[in-house]
Amino acid sequence: MSKNNKSGFTIIEVSLVLAIAGMIFLMVFVALPALQRSQRDAKRKDDILLFLEAVKKYQSNNRGALPADGDWDDVKKYISGDFKDPSGNDYILAVKACHTSGDGANCVNWPLTSSMDYKLHIYKQATCDGENTMKTSNPKNIAVVYRLEGSGVYCANT
Repeated sequence: MSKNNKSGFTIIEVSLVLAIAGMIFLMVFVALPALQRSQRDAKRKDDILLFLEAVKKYQSNNRGALPADGDWDDVKKYISGDFKDPSGNDYILAVKACHTSGDGANCVNWPLTSSMDYKLHIYKQATCDGENTMKTSNPKNIAVVYRLEGSGVYCANT
């Protein structure tokens, strides 16, 4: 009697391997965009800190004064290299005075909308309190607010 010994995989084993491989690919393709958004947001945060350093350099060269409302692009001269959003667009500087509502110190009128894309909202005489801006007594303080791609906003101040 001769036995027919065939080696190979059963259909169940092949199906199991394909299912596991499919789940791995699915996890990678779901996680990859979130990772890329996170990296772009990290770059934006670094750019804001770079901008604030440029503001300090501008102030040291101009007797501590902040730029006039129409001259904020002059601050970009103190930044070496391209100062662009990670998507490749130029940052837009939107300078605003910190006006408070009648009952608090929070600055008003900065909507969290898609219209904030590529805009660095610069609040004069303000400081950050988490994601919010608050009026301060020092007229040389500024707070910079940027809407992040992932979620929320980032606020940093001098």
